[in-house]
Amino acid sequence: MLPNFNENLKKYAKLLVAKGINVQPGDWVKLTISVDQAPFARLITKEAYVLGAEKVIVKWSDDEITKYHYLHQPTKVLTDIPQYEIDESEDHILNHRVSRLTVLSSDPGLLDEVDAGKVAAFQNVAAKAFHVQRKATQNDDLKWTVAAAAGAGWASKVFADLGSEEEQVDALWDQIFKTCRVYEEDPIAAWDEHKKTLNEKAAKLNEMQFDALHYSAPGTDLTLGLPKNHIWACAESYNPKGEEFIANMPTEEVFTAPDTRRMDGVVRSTKPLSYAGTLIEGIVVHFKDGKITDISAEKGDEAIKKLVFDNDGGTGLGEVALVPDPSPISQSGITFFNTLFDENASNHLAIGSAYPTTIQGGTKMSPEELQAHGMNTSTVHVDFMIGSAEMNIDGIKQDGTVVPIFRNGDWAF
Repeated sequence: MLPNFNENLKKYAKLLVAKGINVQPGDWVKLTISVDQAPFARLITKEAYVLGAEKVIVKWSDDEITKYHYLHQPTKVLTDIPQYEIDESEDHILNHRVSRLTVLSSDPGLLDEVDAGKVAAFQNVAAKAFHVQRKATQNDDLKWTVAAAAGAGWASKVFADLGSEEEQVDALWDQIFKTCRVYEEDPIAAWDEHKKTLNEKAAKLNEMQFDALHYSAPGTDLTLGLPKNHIWACAESYNPKGEEFIANMPTEEVFTAPDTRRMDGVVRSTKPLSYAGTLIEGIVVHFKDGKITDISAEKGDEAIKKLVFDNDGGTGLGEVALVPDPSPISQSGITFFNTLFDENASNHLAIGSAYPTTIQGGTKMSPEELQAHGMNTSTVHVDFMIGSAEMNIDGIKQDGTVVPIFRNGDWAF
């Protein structure tokens, strides 16, 4: 076992509750977590109540049971989401503004043997059924955090070279603690310092208000327009009460929305993508006149095609995020097969919807108004990684002036 593991797990639980979703007296909290992380769930629940939470709701999951559902339920049954589940979700959002903490630990290839069409069908139906929850989250109408815990199946993928399950799980916990700054004497103070660095980069980009970005790297030559009055954001977000929260822990990105109407060129992925339990590798995406015209993958080709072409808005992009290659997660040299980590090691793009918070006045706009400003309003949002130490990015101003943003995978200013 890792030295001082129990002590650090307690520090991590407190960090997620106090800094991640920033629990305030009277808050309702919904924790989504795997059954094999029950000890961690108990710590999180305890810390939430210590900070004054009024109610903590725990939603359990289990990898093996999830896989059995997909393998054995007919598609008609699998996609028949009961109304009471939808009602419960909407009650939590609309009546209680539940703070949502999601802890990821699943095997990234859990559903590799399941028919991709079946997985896509469920994802499509679920996205539409829980649209109220998705909208509230993307608008920051409630506090939300996505974090991670070390599951055995996931750890075996990341640290396959280690000899035992215990060593693999320990190694993954070690990386989670490092990247989330748990080993710092005061993790919350360390996060506050980290935010300052990211905010400085976001402020410079917001001042520039580029009209477009141009990406170049081996296999990549892509130009993406940016909406007028776009906002570059980073670590912290705020709910309507002005309460701060951190949506992703860890995080190393500065991000905004592209103008989904203005996308041309080609881009290649540089890291695997784990989407809905399917591992997708070697993605190549072609854009023309604001749409994905072709997408392929060396592994998981059917799954990525269904994501793009079977979902409304799936042929557009909703996020452009900048992450320097010297970031700690990238320099670890580890591929985590988990978007929460891999996207914070690499520049990335998101297929699907934009965050309304990344354009001035966006949270007050209707879907039609967002679209008129070049914002994508899809029912999906899936990041894929494109960055490397060989990537250059230029910002293009309205007058055609070109300003270097990244050179050789790192900030140029």
